Amino acid sequence: MPIRIRSVVLALGLCLLLTGSAAQAAIISFSSADFTTTPLFNNVQTFAFSIDLAGPLTPGATYANPVLNSVDYSVSGVLTDPTPSGFPGFNLVRNIPVGSDFYTQGGSFMFEIAAAADLSDGLQLSELVGAGPVFTFNAREVGTPRFHPPIIVLNSNGTGLIQNSNNEPLLVPPVPPVPPGAEYITDLSFNPATLTIAAAQVPEAGTLTLCLIAFAALAAGRRRLGGRT
Repeated sequence: MPIRIRSVVLALGLCLLLTGSAAQAAIISFSSADFTTTPLFNNVQTFAFSIDLAGPLTPGATYANPVLNSVDYSVSGVLTDPTPSGFPGFNLVRNIPVGSDFYTQGGSFMFEIAAAADLSDGLQLSELVGAGPVFTFNAREVGTPRFHPPIIVLNSNGTGLIQNSNNEPLLVPPVPPVPPGAEYITDLSFNPATLTIAAAQVPEAGTLTLCLIAFAALAAGRRRLGGRT
């Protein structure tokens, strides 16, 4: 193979290797600002979720309790109707820095990306597979003091809900499990085609810099060779 062509192939291979290794994680994120919220039981309309996956998003892949780096979310609201907790309101802020703890506490997480999904502009809800629920994030907790960890379900038709999950608080004296929706229920509506739940996966700035360095070195080598092949 001529030197120039071989050098180009090697440089391109290096860049592909670097960019591939840089896109090893994805963050699913959304908040109440992305939805129209309609409280059905009590008034919970403020929430935000950030779910850090340990691997990249891939068209055609199913994510059933995928490995997570971390989970961060917040949910807050006013509870005017009677609830099992008896609280007048709550402001739940959860930071779970070890992703496996989310599952150990009782949580689950599922979605599937369509094989034809174009992730160059991020992941939209319309690119998930299913005729009904296409995204379920259940932050259920068993054996903690909390009543209000949520379950959020998003449907392919642009509807969904957020409500308390069937949490099992560990308190003294003991309390019975909390039925789903016994603390709060809020309907959600959205446009599936414009609801982006993950940003486009692009190489990190440092990776792009290394690619530019590789091509600069290639150009310098060509000059030294006087353009010979």
